[in-house]
Amino acid sequence: MRDDARTSVGAASDEAANPSGPSEILAPGLSVVFCGLNPALSAARDGHNFSNRSNRFWRVLHLAGFTPRQLEAEEEREILAYGLGLTSAVARPTKSASELKRHDYLTAAPVLESNIRHFAPANLAFLGKAAYAAIGLNAHIEWGKQADDFAGASVWVLPNPSGLNRAFNLERLTRHYRELHLTLELKREATALSMGVEKPKTRVARRGV
Repeated sequence: MRDDARTSVGAASDEAANPSGPSEILAPGLSVVFCGLNPALSAARDGHNFSNRSNRFWRVLHLAGFTPRQLEAEEEREILAYGLGLTSAVARPTKSASELKRHDYLTAAPVLESNIRHFAPANLAFLGKAAYAAIGLNAHIEWGKQADDFAGASVWVLPNPSGLNRAFNLERLTRHYRELHLTLELKREATALSMGVEKPKTRVARRGV
């Protein structure tokens, strides 16, 4: 297993699940690592993140501006080219979050912290308040950027893209993800300007020329 781009695996919770589970997709210095609560059994069975057709993650990622087209779950590793990664707060796949045990939550934070410190992404975006709460950071959680960092990464909490999350339609869901994308774009532009790199100017033709 290489240190510069690691694929890790989670254990399946039933005989129908693929024992290798879905992969973490991590590499050093990514712009954003998206962190779900734990893998679904459907993802564990086929080995790909957010593979359930009802899950809106890949669609929202594109609509928010993170990818130039909508990726399929089977193309998940292509997100590395866009400075993005994937992980889970809890590694064990379950049919529902209610099946997670106290032990799962107790071991979640140290493992996640180790991974984030090792790969050092600029931002860690939790997909749902439950994912953020799983590592015991804050009992009172608001959407968006959080006041406290985690393992050196700025923390964001975004709505869960699951199709079961009916509190957020596609438009509202996309709005939250786009806020993160636009914030990162503005930061990149500010960094470029501070380094003396200007955006190309549009040339306006004068009349009579």
